[in-house]
Amino acid sequence: MNEQKNLLLAIVASLLILLIFQFFFPGEKPSSVDQDKKSLLIEENIEDVFIPKTRNQILKEDSRVFISSESRLKGSISLKGSRIDDIILRDYKESISKDSSLVTLMSPKNTLNPYFAEFGWHAESNIDVPRQETVWKLIEGKELSPSNPIRLEWKSPDNLIFSRKIKVDSDFLFTFEDVVRNNTSTTQTLQQYGRIRRTGTPETSGFYILHEGPIGVLEDRLLELDYDDLLEKQETFSSKGGWLGITDKYWLAALIPDQKNKIKGTFKSSIKNNKESYEVNYVSSLFEIPPKKEIKVISSLFIGAKEVDLLDRYAQKLSINMFDKAVDFGWFYLITKPLFNLLHWFSGIFGNVGLSILALTVLIRIILFPLANKSFKSMSRMKVLSPKMQDIRERHKNDKLKMQQEIMNLYKTEKVNPLSGCLPILIQIPIFFALYKVLFVTLETRHAPFYGWINDLSAPDPTTIFNIFGLFNFNPPSFLMIGAWPILMAGTMFLQQKLNPAPPDPLQAKIMSFLPLIFLFLFATFPAGLVIYWTWNNVLSIAQQWIIMKRQTKDEKL
Repeated sequence: MNEQKNLLLAIVASLLILLIFQFFFPGEKPSSVDQDKKSLLIEENIEDVFIPKTRNQILKEDSRVFISSESRLKGSISLKGSRIDDIILRDYKESISKDSSLVTLMSPKNTLNPYFAEFGWHAESNIDVPRQETVWKLIEGKELSPSNPIRLEWKSPDNLIFSRKIKVDSDFLFTFEDVVRNNTSTTQTLQQYGRIRRTGTPETSGFYILHEGPIGVLEDRLLELDYDDLLEKQETFSSKGGWLGITDKYWLAALIPDQKNKIKGTFKSSIKNNKESYEVNYVSSLFEIPPKKEIKVISSLFIGAKEVDLLDRYAQKLSINMFDKAVDFGWFYLITKPLFNLLHWFSGIFGNVGLSILALTVLIRIILFPLANKSFKSMSRMKVLSPKMQDIRERHKNDKLKMQQEIMNLYKTEKVNPLSGCLPILIQIPIFFALYKVLFVTLETRHAPFYGWINDLSAPDPTTIFNIFGLFNFNPPSFLMIGAWPILMAGTMFLQQKLNPAPPDPLQAKIMSFLPLIFLFLFATFPAGLVIYWTWNNVLSIAQQWIIMKRQTKDEKL
């Protein structure tokens, strides 16, 4: 009966994948519910009747400094509030279509769905300081570029002088150098703040495997809050350094204060004009500025694509803790991150993510070869011994205890471990989920093509057998989108089953025979890159197992 347990364990391990995905990825998250309405850190006067303007209208009306083509960012900075509210990514499109528009991240206030970032000041007294509606004066530079920063200035009626130097690198990082000079006769106490505000609840992927929404690392702890969470309550954390922002699947806007300063970070929401607004902000500790003295505060702002290598580089350059956690590598971080690094390394060699997946699969097979080899030898030996075990069952079918003893003696005599056959499957499960994470959440696989009809490895196979893979002009329902690669995967799984010992129990045999069909429909919804990995892994397993079986059979004859 032990071999039956082995087979049942293999079945359970296989079905575990299906059950876990059903549990963790049930579809769209529940819709937001309007509950506690929290006020913003900086209250704004918003009219009861709000008529949004178009993006172009706002851009024409405001005084702006444009970002040059030297940067990977396209857009402008509003002099009102020194606000970053017009950002487009030059290197990324919304879809794989040739006429697709570029990805737009930030949008100005008073548009339909504003999304912006800004830095400002609070004063302990009633003295005037620059805030969200302050119009800064451009005193240096005409266009913002990596080689040409700009400098803004604002003088308060009380004789405080605020100077702000804004830099942008060739990627996605803004640097704000604020200098405040106190020309008054008394000591002034100020606080710097930074905030990112997003109006309207954005569409999300709807999968629990991926976090989208407010995010940050404060108190050396990763914080991931859903949009729904902020509608229920606000969260505040004290921290030395850290970062906080709002993340989409592939994009991120993040405030990065000076890592040596103490801050208080807050995640909150409000509802204005029947629309949710979400805000992440921080306020610094107090700065005391004696008369005729000045202070300097440096802050950074990341707005762009979550390229892992770039996040790692910024983390090292600015000493930002866990900045790569903006990419949702998940519970299997210790597997997922190295797996991504290997895949990225192979991509640099082959120039194709699909070929990199094939190479990565071979590497994983090499690492697991000793265990898999031992397992396949045991399974092959089990198949050879099947006639003898069947004979024992027939002779002792009325004496289960005697049957069990005889089978155990046979295992000992032949030096066979019936449990070793399921070990490769169990080891593959965390690797499978880690690779699923890599393909689903990392930007590097987005819109990455393979050969043939696969134009995006992060999306499911676009073909379907129900229109003969595009031969007929017919679009079946989504649950019938069974592509060519999932069929290949199910076919290789079926062949692999034929190389394994047949279950003695007819019920077990039926369950096993249905597994390829179950996995066919399951994998049809997975990223094509993951299906290619599993199919190629099956092919390598079949080849390895067939060679071992041939040698085993030859040895038996001798």
